[in-house]
Amino acid sequence: MKKYFLLYALMVLITSALSAKEMQMQTQEFPKEELTKQKVLIASMAAKELSKTLPQEIDKYTTLLSIKNSDATLVYTFAINTGAKSDASIIKEDHSRMQRVVTRGVCQSSSRFLDAGINTSYVYISAKSKKPLFRFDITKERCEKLAAN
Repeated sequence: MKKYFLLYALMVLITSALSAKEMQMQTQEFPKEELTKQKVLIASMAAKELSKTLPQEIDKYTTLLSIKNSDATLVYTFAINTGAKSDASIIKEDHSRMQRVVTRGVCQSSSRFLDAGINTSYVYISAKSKKPLFRFDITKERCEKLAAN
């Protein structure tokens, strides 16, 4: 009986040791190059899928024109109908308000992408002049700073 108990205990120890070694190998980091390639692929696939319904009117002033990827960043381009306001006055008067609102919205709606290391850029151009008005680059770190404030 003692022999069986010792044999059983020895088998449990060996199995535990092998399992621990196997688990240790499974927790090794994914190679950084492969991780970067995977992020770029995911961003590319997401941009392609999300672009299928574009252009899309967001509200009476804003139209989403395109979604593309630049490496592991999803770049959303919007046209803003500024009405009678000049591009310069839009940039001067609306930049900080727009940045705050857009950043909060993206931090909430795109948290899965951001957590996976896929960043987001929102580019706004004038519908009339086609000139760039704003660009907001949003990362997980920026969202964390926003949440801390």
